[in-house]
Amino acid sequence: FAITMSYIQFDKHQLTNLEFALRREVLQTNRRGAFSNTSLVCCNTRKYHGMLVCKQPNLDQDYHVLMSCMNEAIEQFDEPFNLGIQQFKGGHFFPKGLKYLREITFDATPKLRYGVGGVLFSKETLFASGNDNCMLIKYTLEEANYDARLIIRPLLAFRSVHRLSKANNDVNRSYEPIPNGINVCMYNGYTPLNIQFSKTVNYEHNPDWCNDVEYSRELERGYEGHEDLYVPGTFIVELKKGESVYCAISTDRLKQPNKTIPKYFSDESKSKIPRDSFDNWLRRAAQQFLVRNDKEIDLIAGYPWYDSRVRDAFIALPGLTLATGDTATYEAVLKTMMPRLEDVTSPSMDTPLWLFWTLQMYVKQTNTGVEVWKTYGNTLKNILDKYRDGTDNTTHMLSNGLLFGDAYGKALTWMDIVYEGRVITPRTGMPVEVNALWYNAIMFSLELATKAKDTKFVKAWSTIAQQIPQAFKDTFWSKEQGYLADCVNGDNKDFSVRSNQIIAVGLPYSPISDKIQQLVLEKTRRTLLTSRGLRTLTPDNKDYVPKYNGNVFQRDCAHHQGTVWVWPLMFFAEGYLKIYGASGIEYLKKLYQDFEPAITEYCIGTVGEIFDADPPHRPQGAESQATSVGALLWINHAIKAMTTSETLTIKKTKTKAKQ
Repeated sequence: FAITMSYIQFDKHQLTNLEFALRREVLQTNRRGAFSNTSLVCCNTRKYHGMLVCKQPNLDQDYHVLMSCMNEAIEQFDEPFNLGIQQFKGGHFFPKGLKYLREITFDATPKLRYGVGGVLFSKETLFASGNDNCMLIKYTLEEANYDARLIIRPLLAFRSVHRLSKANNDVNRSYEPIPNGINVCMYNGYTPLNIQFSKTVNYEHNPDWCNDVEYSRELERGYEGHEDLYVPGTFIVELKKGESVYCAISTDRLKQPNKTIPKYFSDESKSKIPRDSFDNWLRRAAQQFLVRNDKEIDLIAGYPWYDSRVRDAFIALPGLTLATGDTATYEAVLKTMMPRLEDVTSPSMDTPLWLFWTLQMYVKQTNTGVEVWKTYGNTLKNILDKYRDGTDNTTHMLSNGLLFGDAYGKALTWMDIVYEGRVITPRTGMPVEVNALWYNAIMFSLELATKAKDTKFVKAWSTIAQQIPQAFKDTFWSKEQGYLADCVNGDNKDFSVRSNQIIAVGLPYSPISDKIQQLVLEKTRRTLLTSRGLRTLTPDNKDYVPKYNGNVFQRDCAHHQGTVWVWPLMFFAEGYLKIYGASGIEYLKKLYQDFEPAITEYCIGTVGEIFDADPPHRPQGAESQATSVGALLWINHAIKAMTTSETLTIKKTKTKAKQ
């Protein structure tokens, strides 16, 4: 058959390579907090994978896998050809439908095309963005010499994403016939699941268990990796050449499914951002993190195991919204996050300070400084006062204006891994980025207060702001080393080269001189910069961990000990443009464009949480991370803004020359 051309596509040779295919994943969300997630070839490799994953508020706050997967087979003349693939205990695969897979393309939807003898069959999936949790599938018999049957066996889990299902006698084995399908609910308290088709189908109820399904990625991560899935029965669908049949897997029962499901699929396909460029893929990925619940818009930190986190939201928000001109969503998310801020003030030293930065980016985009001070001024003042006066005996301001933090057995900054009471990256004292954020927060507040004529605040905080740059330099800068200490506690200065110091360069208000900023920037570029972000520690450090793998403890020890993170690159880019101006545009363009292959290396169309410290910087952690996608969108936005500014300057210069 004719090979189609898409911006992202995979051919038979790639797909039949299990190491290649199972390491790549596909994520779809409905913008309401539900999602679908599996490997590139629809073989689940994680306990978090599932065709329909959504929250069950009647039970807990976890995500739950309702439907794990669908096993399909094409049958002609009573000869079935199994198209699915599953891994079972011991690393055995069955069925092995991978051999029939010819290509996967990503246009409006992910589309898998299978070739079985004279049959060409395709499967497209689409998560509807409506209020219901509805996964849509379009099956098409594209080419065939004779009519065929589609045989479908749904595999259900009905369990939290953090747990695994085991065969039991408590499962509800009954079902309810509904239009063109069935309604099932394995356990009390769960939302019933509806499986419906766009045409009349035959359903044979034969409840059974599919035992010892294996999740290879969980075993690699040191977790239990085997479960039993419930199979209620089998659907049989008659197909003619050229015919498409649609299936809806939903927590809401659809009326007149023969009419509504095809229209639903068509309308959803047309409403999506085109998947025709790197920029558009990132814009589309950004939407997945923005979840609308009732009147709120929340921000998910990452898929498939993170929920909403305040620090991540503040860091990711400008890139996910302001970079695309969506100020309304920015404002809505910020409104959602503000009530949660009080809960993270202690022991976290930095989370409230990120609020100042995210508001700073908003003011930069909208020129609404006075309005922001009127709306958020009291909140910002209270945060600054709390730091100055001490936060629950954890963080307090010293006489020189810098912040000091100490909380035994707790992580104080974004390097927050604690394993069995042990802080893996202890940063007690004065962390460099926290004090840079502190200075930036004060200066930004003074900027807004001055515009709003809040003289009382200006008078109270100007003296503190004036003393910080010298104190910061005396505390963190080493002329001999040529860079900033990562953390200082009394006479103990930790000069491990980490990505934290670049934040002091990239912030709008920096407590260090342009010359020191340039030296820190170059030190970071030489020792930490990779094609996938910034290392958290240099390779020459004795604590450096080159790869993020192994069991929980091994991975925790690697998390911030060399492992590459994307979001600090945003501050490297801002610092680079600050120091080198328009002459740095081409360098940063290449840095941004070099990320393009990353959206085909892990979770298709998005960027993951972290990468191995050593080349080839294999992607690790969460498949899709808000701070990573947000950082890249913001970098591209900053490049475009500088390019526009440079163009305007050139035009003005030419106009003056003519005059």
